[in-house]
Amino acid sequence: MSTTLPMLNAMPEAVFVATLGTIFEHSPWVAAAVSARRPFASVADLHRDMCTAVAGSSPAQRLALIAAHPELGAAMTRKQPLSVESAGEQAGAGLDRNDAPEAAQLLALNARYRARFGMPFVLAVRGYDRRGIIDNLHARLGHSLEEESDECLRQIYRIARFRLDDLIVDMRQGLV
Repeated sequence: MSTTLPMLNAMPEAVFVATLGTIFEHSPWVAAAVSARRPFASVADLHRDMCTAVAGSSPAQRLALIAAHPELGAAMTRKQPLSVESAGEQAGAGLDRNDAPEAAQLLALNARYRARFGMPFVLAVRGYDRRGIIDNLHARLGHSLEEESDECLRQIYRIARFRLDDLIVDMRQGLV
């Protein structure tokens, strides 16, 4: 289901939060934090304000946001239920079709990553294939915890922008 920016700007707060509640995985508090800042002039302004709300939240809230993301390939292992958005994003990257060796490698790398950093590996998978995701995960295991926390948030911001772009129809393009 799609909406327009003018429609979002005019929604009652509860509807606005419900509509944007999945932009940041299982974290409707982000939409609630920016609701009073309406009207937004552009999707870029909405995205910026949502990212600013996350950046200004407590370290515990940011860690909870990172932890709300599923491990990549989780649907394949049936370890973790996925949101509709995450399932589509992972399927788009082919993570629902890993062969046995790739599945085992992804599972092992996810376990190493979680053991090292205490959180799931987060990557905006749009534009990646399975091999690229595995290579990225492997490379990021060499980061520090601070570098990785920052990178996870950067990836979450990218995911949020993709989701906003998928949700909000640009009326100027005649798509309404």
